[in-house]
Amino acid sequence: MNLRNVIIETLQNEVKPAMGCTEPVAVALAAAKASAQLMGEEICELDIKVSPNIFKNGLGVGIPNSDYIGLDIAASLGAIGGDSDSGLKVLETITPDHEQVALALISEGKLKVSVADTDLKIYILAKVKSKNHVGIAEIKNKHDQITYVKADDQVVLKEETQTSKANYNADMIYESKISTIIETISEMDYESLAFLKDGIDMNLKMAEAGLSEGIGIGVGSGLMKSVEEGYLSKDLMTDAMILTAAASDARMSGMNLPVMSSNGSGNNGLTAILPIVAYLKRNDVSDEQLVKALAISHIINCYIKNQIGRLSALCGCSIAAATGATAALSWLMGSDQEIIEGAMKDMIADVSGTICDGAKLGCALKLSTAASVAVKYALLAKHKRIVPQRNGIIAGTIETTIDNLGRLSNEGMQLTDEVIFNIMKEMNEGQEIQRLHHS
Repeated sequence: MNLRNVIIETLQNEVKPAMGCTEPVAVALAAAKASAQLMGEEICELDIKVSPNIFKNGLGVGIPNSDYIGLDIAASLGAIGGDSDSGLKVLETITPDHEQVALALISEGKLKVSVADTDLKIYILAKVKSKNHVGIAEIKNKHDQITYVKADDQVVLKEETQTSKANYNADMIYESKISTIIETISEMDYESLAFLKDGIDMNLKMAEAGLSEGIGIGVGSGLMKSVEEGYLSKDLMTDAMILTAAASDARMSGMNLPVMSSNGSGNNGLTAILPIVAYLKRNDVSDEQLVKALAISHIINCYIKNQIGRLSALCGCSIAAATGATAALSWLMGSDQEIIEGAMKDMIADVSGTICDGAKLGCALKLSTAASVAVKYALLAKHKRIVPQRNGIIAGTIETTIDNLGRLSNEGMQLTDEVIFNIMKEMNEGQEIQRLHHS
């Protein structure tokens, strides 16, 4: 298979609609799949085990179709009323009646969520019991990748069955030079990438919802007010900040709308797409240029996250998705390959230390920063203001620089990840299920 086809298949597999934060939604998906094995009987017991990274990313985020926060309500809602055939839109079918049953299940002590002893970043095991049946479902490595299902004593699905979905060589991308990837995308036809346009409408609707009063912290609406009051100018950087932050405000509040995710993360999808939308609003961009820019943004995000991990101690939105966005913006501005890679180096030189301390309302703050610097470094590099090699982790090539970023994440940040997890776990021990408070 050639690189062009691998890029298309990677985009088709990694750019998907998702409703709600993907970590608690993945827990809901596992719970829904396990519950589907109970033959319709009432749930007596629900036991959920998750990896530390899933745990920290599910504690502080709003859940779609619910007024509550966290993994407990996500798991309960998934088991009670989730549609296990809908993937990461599993909670789309939830009603207020489902929420009341889910809250009762929690208050009656029928739910247990614990941390699994695993080195996997993405791991969820859901075990659901009724009077006469037991259902088990397991998710590994990708948020929507169900690798094992068991109904009573019968194994319904094994991992071998699931892996057949990924029968293409995605490693071909990660072993290629960035210049080759961007050149290949630049030569693609519009029709092969047209499906990426769906993400614009989807993520823009979430941003528009986030500009309403009382959503999340209100980072997007607050920046908009600052423009109206004359403290900020309405320029490309500010527009990118407002759109991306507002979308995160709404999404982290559990807004009942899907977004187009990127590499398993809805916030990555917002960051990869919305700065490009801000540029689109101010410049003449053909549909063909637009879908190619989106492809560049998503593939660079995937490329970097392949090195740092889908979940890590580093903020994937700031470091991976925003670097993809700056590469795409630089390409749209007509920059050559040296300038595009320079913009990516500038980005990594700036934001490489941004930590991920879980998914939460405050993610909107980081996404506003990520969107603004995506624009900033496309512009700085255009004027040849590029960080030289051997400055910190910045190497002579962008590929080695990204390798260095991967080492930072996988070798250097492991203790940081543990400390973040322990801090968050200690703050949440013994706490009752939390209702979502709007600003």
